[in-house]
Amino acid sequence: MNEQVNDQEILLVTEKETNNLNVVSGNNEDGTPKSVKPTKENEPAFLKIDKNADVLENFFKNFLSQSKDPTHFHFFKIPLELFESITPVLKEMLKDPDNPSNKEALDAYKVLPEAFAPKEYQALDESRINWDQLAQLGITKEKLEKSGSLEPMLNWQKSPVLVTIKTEALGESVYSDARLSFREDADGNLKLRIHNIRNAPELNFPFMGATFTKEDKDNLRQTGNAGRLIEIEPKEGMKMQAFVSIDKLTNELVALRVDRVKIPDEFKGVKLSEEQQRDLAEGKGVYLENMKSKKDTLFSGTVQVNADRRSLEIHFGNNPRQSQSQHQSENQPEVPKTFRKKELTEDQQASLNEGKTVYVSGLTDRNGKNYNGYITWKPEDGKTNFMFATDYKKALEQGLVKPDDRHKVQVAVNSEGKTNEATRKVKEPLEQGQTAPSEKQKEKEENKQEQEESQQQTRGRRM
Repeated sequence: MNEQVNDQEILLVTEKETNNLNVVSGNNEDGTPKSVKPTKENEPAFLKIDKNADVLENFFKNFLSQSKDPTHFHFFKIPLELFESITPVLKEMLKDPDNPSNKEALDAYKVLPEAFAPKEYQALDESRINWDQLAQLGITKEKLEKSGSLEPMLNWQKSPVLVTIKTEALGESVYSDARLSFREDADGNLKLRIHNIRNAPELNFPFMGATFTKEDKDNLRQTGNAGRLIEIEPKEGMKMQAFVSIDKLTNELVALRVDRVKIPDEFKGVKLSEEQQRDLAEGKGVYLENMKSKKDTLFSGTVQVNADRRSLEIHFGNNPRQSQSQHQSENQPEVPKTFRKKELTEDQQASLNEGKTVYVSGLTDRNGKNYNGYITWKPEDGKTNFMFATDYKKALEQGLVKPDDRHKVQVAVNSEGKTNEATRKVKEPLEQGQTAPSEKQKEKEENKQEQEESQQQTRGRRM
């Protein structure tokens, strides 16, 4: 027997309270183990486990994520070359598993599925980051903090915004934008991963062993999600069901294993039925009405798992789509989720979908200077129009735009110069949905007022 076979193992399975041992050959659609009789003739069908491969881990992760009763099965791992001699012995021991000697022998081969359950989440220790190495790319801790990227990256997520990086080419500095994330290599070393911007998602080429259908491509282009579960094979022998989406900032394709997402019983104040939960778990979109935003405003939209966000996201479109594929005609494009690298809130997207003009703050021009303004979504041509406050006032007076009532206090203070008692002393622009000054704004205004009073007293003494 060759060396490769010597290194291989197989998995035996028995159902609870039986001593019938079979050899695992894979997973059924419901996650339960698919098995065959432990005979030499069936050996080609055995699920063979290489000691350096991830086949066993992948099998149990699929088993745990899909099987309704994982405790109904017991598993034993044995060498492939010895299965004909070991299997009958284990089968005999299962007739009296509580016998101390039998129990000791069975435990030596037993495999516990829970050992392959997702490990407890642990955030990245910042001390592991090589800041000197990142500085060569023009990346500093202050830069990541200022862009709101450091905390998500410490939680193993991608930076929520594009970050400018610097590289050298032919003695010249080249600047480009990318999303960033941290990953560990095979040796456990921390590495910076750069997610560069692509002109378009690569849908006409195999992705992790999967080929997209025409419907998959249409769904990905229209909603950013495939609309179904896709079988991928990131490594040879590691087949798994996954959600597939497009990173809206970089056009990178992203896959997320099904067991990495938990479908909730309730979303945004709306109770989900079993059918809705099942459809979401299958990658479909579910249209929900009267969802409640963080500002307690009600809105409706299509909810779907997004692999890039690793959670449920909301689409805003013209027509409800419930428990169906996400194909939309090209005449009905999606409301944008971002504008000039700024992610739009659910409230902003809902207002745009209703034809309202939305105030957006914290935009950055090419020189790094911040500016604010108003945007209007034009679904007929799939474009977002931008205007500054002066243009917005004129358009509002002429009845050319529909104001956003969700943030009327913010609009009144930032663009129309109006104040109320709460905002009377605040000179800074209010944030999205803000109706009163924050503690930081209050403190800043109080300090400013104290400085002005101190200066007036100083001038008074000089006189």
